[in-house]
Amino acid sequence: MTKPLADRIALVTGASRGIGYATAIALARAGAHIVAVARTQGGLEELDDEIRKDGGSATLVPLNLTDSDGIARLGAGLHERYGKLDILVGNAGALGPSSPIGHIELKTFTDVMAVNVSANFQLIRCMEPLLKQSDAGRAVFITSGAANKATAYVSPYAASKAALETLARAWAQETANTKLRVNLFNPGPVRTRMRATLMPGEDPATLDTPEQVAEFIVPMCAPDWTETGKFYDYKTRSLMSFRSPA
Repeated sequence: MTKPLADRIALVTGASRGIGYATAIALARAGAHIVAVARTQGGLEELDDEIRKDGGSATLVPLNLTDSDGIARLGAGLHERYGKLDILVGNAGALGPSSPIGHIELKTFTDVMAVNVSANFQLIRCMEPLLKQSDAGRAVFITSGAANKATAYVSPYAASKAALETLARAWAQETANTKLRVNLFNPGPVRTRMRATLMPGEDPATLDTPEQVAEFIVPMCAPDWTETGKFYDYKTRSLMSFRSPA
């Protein structure tokens, strides 16, 4: 049976657990070779085992995404080995503190921005030339409803996701006349460690799993996906366009 993503190279950040882990497995099952990036070596090895069980393949990259030089080296390595990148899933994220703004230290704020915004900025810079070498480059960034709700007590996270959305949308406009498609995906509440940290009293059984969410990310990575600069809302199963406030 032909796999829709056969011979495609997919870079997934935050791939050692949660949505990143599930998305990497789903993309591998669709035929993509996975370049899995995460800080946790053990989690990456578990991912590799799962991918291989299904006959897939992966390259493991233990990397802290705040290492901008490391991202640049990764881009150079992908260029040397493959000469292209077909799929970028920017999933890695930091929640940061749950606290009033006035109680948050500046370093804590900048640490969240470093992972959620600056790292994705560097990924865009370093991976865009490779994505443009693909016949159908696809980029999907994982965002959050906190960005537009301006959720109280998670201001660094909310602000960083709002910045990420604007960054991705600007990139989509810049590349609109190329074969590259850039979009955002909002999973909403999902059964992840990050969600459990934020909402410790919540029953995880009431939430969808990362595996369920990943099935909706995969089509956005396929060559036949044509939309760009859009926002997929998993909760409502709808693809949305951004518009200026009334």
